[in-house]
Amino acid sequence: MKKIGFILLAMIFTASVVYAGNININGSTTVLPIAQKVSEAYMKEHPDAKISISGGGSGNGIKAIIDGTTDIANSSRAMKPEEEKLAKEKGVNPVAFTVAYDALVPVVHPSNPIKDLKKDQLKAIYKGEVKNWKELGGPDKEIVIISRDTSSGTYEIWEEKIMKKERVFPGALLQASNGAVVQSVSKNSNALGYIGIGYVNESVKALSVDGIVGNKETALSGKFPISRPLFMYTKGQPAGEIKGFIDYVLNKDKGQKLVEESGFVPLQ
Repeated sequence: MKKIGFILLAMIFTASVVYAGNININGSTTVLPIAQKVSEAYMKEHPDAKISISGGGSGNGIKAIIDGTTDIANSSRAMKPEEEKLAKEKGVNPVAFTVAYDALVPVVHPSNPIKDLKKDQLKAIYKGEVKNWKELGGPDKEIVIISRDTSSGTYEIWEEKIMKKERVFPGALLQASNGAVVQSVSKNSNALGYIGIGYVNESVKALSVDGIVGNKETALSGKFPISRPLFMYTKGQPAGEIKGFIDYVLNKDKGQKLVEESGFVPLQ
């Protein structure tokens, strides 16, 4: 009888260890490259850990952490008051960890001669008031406006800092991810989009805003007009494998080096 009890206890303990090693991460496509790179390194150092990652936008990640369907929610914005209220109603205490900083940069096709736009010019373009690059000193071509969908934290930061809570005009082409914006802009010489700094590559040209270049220094200092922190949310204070992962992300010699390798701005 004692032997059976010992075996049963061992089975329960083993099951709990396996469960603790599984982490689900959901949310922001901006934070996605960071989560992917850090997860890969973490699993190499912790072979028993199994991490699954999906995108879908900051709003979806936050909804999942509130609903209890994910362990970590990636978000490129802070939770809204109504989300905090819903979490409280469901008995959930989401805890935010700032994992990186980002500059949300406007991008055009590399052939576009425009190098800088003012915040009010960006707002006028995205409201549909400025329709031609000629009005901005560029070619006589209609501007093709690329924006993010409304479930995106990137969209909400753009709406807050550039649109000042006014909506992007209905003629804009909506994309579900930073990567999709890069692809759209890279294939259209008349396009204008906006992406997290970690997604900038040679297929698009990043513009300065109000004469300020989006980079590590200006994002960290907040000098760049569209800079922001990036978050990972947990359901309450993390414990076990989840705590181990968050600690790894925040470690300046491990996760934070991978943040920089991903093209984003580490915390220090």
